[in-house]
Amino acid sequence: MTDAEKRHDQLTRAPKSSEEDAAPRIATSKGAHGATRIDVAETAAVRPGNPDKQNG
Repeated sequence: MTDAEKRHDQLTRAPKSSEEDAAPRIATSKGAHGATRIDVAETAAVRPGNPDKQNG
């Protein structure tokens, strides 16, 4: 079983869990100088910040 399959299995095993629970919450990419950039996924159910204030 791959790491992604293990993660999915663990997050959907609880009695009231759903496929949404296993959806990716972050996206990673390589940035400048080899640094890893971590962004909250657009599809994440919960995002950091003030929910009453629109970003942008």
